[in-house]
Amino acid sequence: MLAYAAQGLRTEPGSGTGSQIRATLVVCDKSLSGLADVFTQIVRSDNLQPASTYADFIAVLDRDATDAQASIRLVLAQPSISSQMIDNLNASIHLRALLTDLFLIDEIVRPEAASVPSANAPTE
Repeated sequence: MLAYAAQGLRTEPGSGTGSQIRATLVVCDKSLSGLADVFTQIVRSDNLQPASTYADFIAVLDRDATDAQASIRLVLAQPSISSQMIDNLNASIHLRALLTDLFLIDEIVRPEAASVPSANAPTE
């Protein structure tokens, strides 16, 4: 999306319906459906605690995914997607919030995260 935004295109190349940026946005849109459910399954399977804290965050993740999805769908509804439109989508607080959520989740669930001692963990 950054590369497309940098091209300075006023209109979408080709017919619009089959362009690479549109295909990327369609995949992104589909990926956001059920994202909170996926993290819920990870929390349950890894027995992450306290459960209520994770449930609160999952509610935030679900809202952020829904908000980002609405922005993506708005762009997809346009007959032609300009570079400026994608640049604005990239800058959207909704998409940025979702990406930050995903970065945070990645730091929590990646296998090496459990083996690295926390700076705030008590020492013996």
